[in-house]
Amino acid sequence: MEIPSKARVVIVGGGIVGASVAYHLTKLGWKDVVLLDRKQFCSGTTWHAAGLIAQLRATQNMTRLAKYSQELYGELEAETGMATGFRRVGSITVALTEERHEEILRQASMARAFGVDVEPISTTEVKARYEHLNCDDVVGGVYLPKDGQGDPSNITLAMMRGAKTRGAVVCEHIKVTGMAKTGRRLTSVSWESAEGTGEIECEHVVNCGGMWGHEVGRMAGTNVPLHACEHFYIVSDKIPGLSQLPVLRVPDECAYYKEDAGSIMLGAFEPNAKPWGMKGIPEDFEFDQLPDDFDHFEPILEWAVNRMPMLAEAGIQTFFNGPESFTPDDAYHLGLCPEMDNVWVAAGFNSVGIQSAGGAGMALAEWMETGQKPFDLGDVDISRMQPFQGNKHYLFERSKETLGLLYADHFPYRQKATARGVRRTPLHEHLKARGAVFGELAGWERANWFAGAGQEREYRYSWKRQNWFENSAREHKAVRENVGIYDMSSFGKLRVEGPDAEAFLNYVGGGNYAVPVGKIVYTQLLNARAGIEADVTVTRLSETAYLVVTPAATRYADETWLRRHVGDYRVVITDVTAGEAVMAVMGPASRALLQAVSPNDFSNAVNPFGTAQEIEIGMGLARVHRVTYVGELGWEIYASADMAGHVFETLMQAGEGMGAKLCGMHMMDSCRIEKAFRHFGHDITSEDHVLEAGLGFAVAKDKPDYIGRAAVERKREQGLQRRMVQFRLKDPEPLLYHAEPILRDGEVVGHLSSGNYGHTLGGAVGMGYVHCPGEKPAELLSSSFEIEVAGARVQAEASLKPLYDPTSERVRA
Repeated sequence: MEIPSKARVVIVGGGIVGASVAYHLTKLGWKDVVLLDRKQFCSGTTWHAAGLIAQLRATQNMTRLAKYSQELYGELEAETGMATGFRRVGSITVALTEERHEEILRQASMARAFGVDVEPISTTEVKARYEHLNCDDVVGGVYLPKDGQGDPSNITLAMMRGAKTRGAVVCEHIKVTGMAKTGRRLTSVSWESAEGTGEIECEHVVNCGGMWGHEVGRMAGTNVPLHACEHFYIVSDKIPGLSQLPVLRVPDECAYYKEDAGSIMLGAFEPNAKPWGMKGIPEDFEFDQLPDDFDHFEPILEWAVNRMPMLAEAGIQTFFNGPESFTPDDAYHLGLCPEMDNVWVAAGFNSVGIQSAGGAGMALAEWMETGQKPFDLGDVDISRMQPFQGNKHYLFERSKETLGLLYADHFPYRQKATARGVRRTPLHEHLKARGAVFGELAGWERANWFAGAGQEREYRYSWKRQNWFENSAREHKAVRENVGIYDMSSFGKLRVEGPDAEAFLNYVGGGNYAVPVGKIVYTQLLNARAGIEADVTVTRLSETAYLVVTPAATRYADETWLRRHVGDYRVVITDVTAGEAVMAVMGPASRALLQAVSPNDFSNAVNPFGTAQEIEIGMGLARVHRVTYVGELGWEIYASADMAGHVFETLMQAGEGMGAKLCGMHMMDSCRIEKAFRHFGHDITSEDHVLEAGLGFAVAKDKPDYIGRAAVERKREQGLQRRMVQFRLKDPEPLLYHAEPILRDGEVVGHLSSGNYGHTLGGAVGMGYVHCPGEKPAELLSSSFEIEVAGARVQAEASLKPLYDPTSERVRA
């Protein structure tokens, strides 16, 4: 086939993901779509995938995409005439421990909230549906009737046929060798084949390179962090009388089982994986297998023979070892790359590429068509990755763990064990010396809680109260009743300055930034639908300079959003996160502590809520921001990195006599949820309208123009379709995390977007949206609410105002 010299989009990679992107772009009417693969289609990872197609994922939108995939695969054969081997055989997941049983019951509750058919089943019912299983130590299971399995290569070729029918050019044995760019845009793609070389001018490039995605990303000037790992499975000889069976997962033994043409496929996600391709993937790699390593697989097989006794009698037809790509956080990469304005990615699918490809291709195509995410894709948006995560040594170390995490217990607050210690705040060693137990976020080591004297400094995970629960309760109490100190240095700090700084921020943000120097504005950056792209504070430092403070996890994404909208505004945006440490001093006694270490005035007359001032502290200098994320009187102290240690020691010395307590991030989250403060990425996302999120107070009503203004005005005229509601469980024992179903008068009406324990309120607290078009608040709150926790319904108090300090008297004291 002749390769065109011009195209609207070039897709690099001819596996199932590249095929899906091409299929969906052409379905939207895109012409001049070109898909290139270095070797034969499906010859990288797709051809040896197990083909398991599940619906349920960890969040609503990831579940939405997985559901779409299985629906699409069920319809492809009728559309394209190609058999896909797709069958809805159902799936069973079994638990061998009480902790795992609670996990899968919570997943079943979540599935109901997301509209997925699911049925918790007893051990007896597991045996009835899968008679070959040894159920002696099975505690229980869940059954999803619409899960399925399919032939990955045939699904890929069917989508390619659909794309070609609509005009796409799809070529094998064409290797992309280079990309030319001007500024932040690629202009062309160079290629070579056995017949010659060429170049394609293009408007867009999509990196669907799979385990080559990291290198393709580098070629395009983008960072795509992923690493290949060895993935093992065996296929048994034919077993007489074996009929169609549901897909079976036994995560406590790291195993999955699939009946395939009278044989059993046994696959594994072992805890300690084997990274592969550290020196690059061989040039001639095509439909290749990696060397056998039976010793590595043997523990899985021993468990499997006990779990499925008929495997002891069956011979092994195939022992397979093939590579798959894994990302640092076990979520795939999708979207517009932060470094470029026309380079997209869909890669790094962590062994769930078959079940994810259909939905991922649909979402990316819609994003490319409209220039906006079709819904919140924060879980997989490539902009969540930090630049350092492309480091090859880091990826090698982290990939040892991420493969196994697919089937590990998905405990709340579980921390990654590998590739730790990369980013440390200036206070790290001070906190470590005082008992800090660290978690990791975006590479930052953050003190999550503080161990007591003689207490082990590590997590003991559970779905119940974990070993740090009472520690965090004491920290919570200190902030509510006295004073707590915690490290916020990891939060992002972006300096926006220049003659147009005020005008620029007034265009990109919903608030009003024409404020006096020293004023702090809590605000959101909105998209055209008035969805929330970022939740930040903006402090005016001078006539021409502002400081934008962002969550640690979204600093890079927020910076990218700002940069993409600079246009002709005369501004410079600089990441200054590492330049200042931030110590939060919060609680009723926080003013007294600051007055003990500084000669400055912290009264309401001089430093009211929402203002900043430069201060002397100890023998150094700092800047204090009077804001709070815990709902108490308090200040954030910004000290240059060189003075941070001195400022910390000064605070601790003065605080000893006052009972000041060091606190961690778990305390901050439990306090913020009592005050109903929103958490970006959970309670507020790019698809949550700022007014329905209850944040209308942060949107200026007198600005002539800003991104999202038209959508804000429409919502004000039309009224709210849903509201953010805060809930407190009346039973103090159950715990909430997120995604638990909300029941209103016995009917599921939504799910919790976040949850934690409210130590002051005396029970677990959650937040979530309730669909209530046109209803008055009193009508909504007159209903009876329950939250479903692991299958059990628990009565809940509902409120539209914060259950803790609803009038913010404490904050403004």
